[in-house]
Amino acid sequence: MFRASRRLPGRLIAAVALGVAGAALSGGGARGGEPAREDRPNFILLIADDVGWDDIGAYGHPAIRTPNIDRLARGGVRFDRAFLTCSTCSPSRCSILTGRYPHATGAPEAHDPLPRLQVTFLERLRRAGYYTASSGKWHLGDDAVRRFDRVKRAIGGLSGCENWVETLRERPKDRPFFLWLAANDAHRPYERLKNYPPYAPADVVVPPFLPDLPEVRKDLALYYGEITRLDDYAGRVLAELEEQGASGNTFVLFLSDNGRPFPRCKVTVYDSGIKTAWIVRFPGRARVGASCAGLVSAVDLAPTILHLAGLKPPATMQGRSFAALLADPAANIRDEVYAEQNWHDFAARKRAVRTTRYKYIRNFYPDLPNTPPADTVRTLTFQAMRRLRDRGALRPEQKDCFVRPRPAEELYDIEADPHELNNLAGDPSHAGTLATLRATLARWQRETGDREPADRRPDEYDRETGERLPRAARGHEETH
Repeated sequence: MFRASRRLPGRLIAAVALGVAGAALSGGGARGGEPAREDRPNFILLIADDVGWDDIGAYGHPAIRTPNIDRLARGGVRFDRAFLTCSTCSPSRCSILTGRYPHATGAPEAHDPLPRLQVTFLERLRRAGYYTASSGKWHLGDDAVRRFDRVKRAIGGLSGCENWVETLRERPKDRPFFLWLAANDAHRPYERLKNYPPYAPADVVVPPFLPDLPEVRKDLALYYGEITRLDDYAGRVLAELEEQGASGNTFVLFLSDNGRPFPRCKVTVYDSGIKTAWIVRFPGRARVGASCAGLVSAVDLAPTILHLAGLKPPATMQGRSFAALLADPAANIRDEVYAEQNWHDFAARKRAVRTTRYKYIRNFYPDLPNTPPADTVRTLTFQAMRRLRDRGALRPEQKDCFVRPRPAEELYDIEADPHELNNLAGDPSHAGTLATLRATLARWQRETGDREPADRRPDEYDRETGERLPRAARGHEETH
């Protein structure tokens, strides 16, 4: 349940309410706003769940088979510095819909629903005559259902993509459309998939912050399989779009809501958690086969969609349109992006600012370790890391999720240290950069109303075993 008194300052609640009033929120699909135009583009978001940005062939992965997503990249723009505002499912998705940072949406923590008073781009699209539908993973709360004309929930335990093509086929053909197609892949738990060739442990690329063990390779190989299944369903949607003759006027974006569900990835503010694949195909508007090195944030997506639809974004949105980057990938729309980490199974509060070269992290709870989500804690990967830790056999770069206390500040030179393993916060030669980014982050916090919560929400699971604590409050579904 949304607890405004603890998470959202009163001034922000008032601002959100004013934004809703100005946007004339339409829950029933009324079309009383701007008239629809036949030349308005369609929009499809293909949203992966827990897929690392570099675990896609188009981003250079040597083993994972993603031919359909790779083909999408060849027909559009691949963004190489795209970032989420949070590497936690529901806050990330609410941020995408509202164009606001998680602490400003009133849904900053895992399982938080989209609050009723928040404005999304969906209301503007519907008033302009757009048909809006969601298919697959939901995780937005009950109130968000009314934002769409139609919602088809994921079939339990499967890919979550099974109704994607059906949703595209069933759209009204006389209206422009927006489709939110969200996968369960590659969320845990994993199993060997029957209809897709398996990956061998030898195919796996183990990142340096994980130990190269048989358990880790097996875990990553199963994760790879889910990405290939996701790619298959993405290809079916693209083929159906071609069959309908609608691909020429449709903006298609592939992205993920979080990083991979492994230690030091998902829920963190490292690039392994918040950096996302971001591929846009938009015939006639997006340059074909291009790559963009400019920074973009998930808060930029909502104003961009409205911009491309010829609609004015509401004042509540904190992002900016990246439409200019589609035609000119060498352009620049922002100098930095921001991200946050809040409660997700375990207490946490971190904030980060990232430029093209540097990342600064402020850790507000330095007494706590950087524990991954509970379902990752229970994996063979994490438990094998625990055993190595207890024997003193973990390498320094693999100890991050066990370190306590943690440094209050972290600074990384991403160009020299892409995995963010060498903290430069205490290096005198980087004192100027540290001071600048510290001030930049503090200014963003002031401007967006990011304030320390009155109380620290306690852990719900054991940090060593991932088992629910006896005293933990019930009522949270474990679908992170």
